[in-house]
This record gives sequence, structure tokens and C-alpha cells, in this order.
Amino acid sequence: MRTELVSEPGDPNRPNEDFASVALPASGRGGVLITLDGVTPPDGPTGCPHSVPWFTARLGGALTELAVSLMDVPLAEVLSRAIARTAEAHGKGCDLSHPRTPQATVVMARWSPSRVEYLVLSDSALLVEAPDGTVTPHLDDRLSRLPRASLATDALIDADLRNKEGGFFTAAADPAVAERAVTGVLPRSSVRTLVAMTDGATRWVEKFQEGGWDDCFTFVRKEGARALVERVRDLERGDAQERAFLRRSKTHDDATVVYAELDRAPGSP
Repeated sequence: MRTELVSEPGDPNRPNEDFASVALPASGRGGVLITLDGVTPPDGPTGCPHSVPWFTARLGGALTELAVSLMDVPLAEVLSRAIARTAEAHGKGCDLSHPRTPQATVVMARWSPSRVEYLVLSDSALLVEAPDGTVTPHLDDRLSRLPRASLATDALIDADLRNKEGGFFTAAADPAVAERAVTGVLPRSSVRTLVAMTDGATRWVEKFQEGGWDDCFTFVRKEGARALVERVRDLERGDAQERAFLRRSKTHDDATVVYAELDRAPGSP
């Protein structure tokens, strides 16, 4: 298989809050791809001293280990266990019920000789290419379906919409949120390539409208993951003054792209 992983902070003077990994079990009969986008909280108390990079590193590490070592456990259960493990690492002095406790979006994909499983929670994206070149996006679009007026302030999002019915969900401290993820299973023979992206990279499609998801996939395949991030940075700089596309969004966001071109499945043509 062939992989490419690029992760770049939105601000070189701040830690990158994204996490990404590709793991191949020693058996050589499958693999795991994981991407997290840490949620930057607005200024103010968060209920504990731990940072978002601390959280994404621990959650991402737990997801990677559990997804590889427990290949027969569904991804939603893997996420639930990883959230619980990370919550325990916080310690007794942390208020994990605080709406701004560290949290992240999640994309996972795991493949074996017979199938490909996927999980998406919140506004990162997973693109799946079939052997015939068809590209299918797997998305959790609950945040994008909220009325724009509801997104006026971060405080409103924290109070009324995040991890609540009628709003949207992220991985924070409650293992039950894993049940809210978008999940599915595909025949291994129907998948040739996977691309996972945090929303700092999906801006190419969702903010700047440079093309659709199939165009984005083609760009990554032809030009590379780094070229996609660099193109997004160019677009962000061009829009920094007018804010025609970014509106209330920050000018630059952490951006991660993971490309995984899988080996030919057994029995594939």
C-alpha cells in the first residue's frame, strides 16, 4: 500500500491540535487510518488544565492501539473505550462535564481482507474511491445543517448545541457519544483508496468551493496531500481581508490530509 500524511498548524506559533496515524498490524492483513481535529475552545475556563493537544494525543493514541489490537471490535465500541480511557487520564481535579472540556472530531477507517469499516464524528471527512474511480464522501453533516444564525457565537454553540440533541456531537468525555457517529461497512473489493481530512483541509470544497469531493480527491491523487494544504493556505490568504468565504471562521486552521492507497483485495479483478 502507499500512504501520504500531511498535518500543518494554522499558526506556526501555536501547537497543532490535529492528530493523524496510519497503523499496519504485524499480520500484514489490514490496517487502520485515524484523523482527529481538536476543537479550539473560546477564551475562558475549560474545567481542567489539560490542553487540546494533550487530549488529541491521548485519544488518538488510544484509538490507534485499540483499533489495531481489537480488530473484531466495532469502531464505535473502539471509540467508546478510547474516550473512557482518555477521561480516566484527566484525573479527579478535572470537570469533564464542562462544555469546553477538551474534545475533537474523529475519522476512522479500518480494513481487512474482506471489508472496510468507517466512522465519522463531526465535521471532518472521509473520501472512499472505488476500483472504477467513483468517489463517495462519508460525512457527519449535523453541524452544517444547523441554521447559520445558531452559529453566531462560540458561547451559544457551547451552551445550546454541542453534544446535545438537536445539535452536533464531538468526542469529549462521554463514551456514549460514540453511538452518535456515522458508521458503515463496505466490501473490501469495493474500496481502492481512502482520504481523510480535517476541516482545515476540507475548506477547499466547503469554504472556497474549488470543486466537489471527487475533484478534491483527484487533486490529492495527482498533486499530493501537501499541495492541497498549500492551495488552501493560498486561498485563505487571498480571502483574509474581504472574508467573502471565511466569514466568521479564523483565517487559518490546522489542516490534515491522510491518503491511503490500499493493496488489491483478494479476488479483485
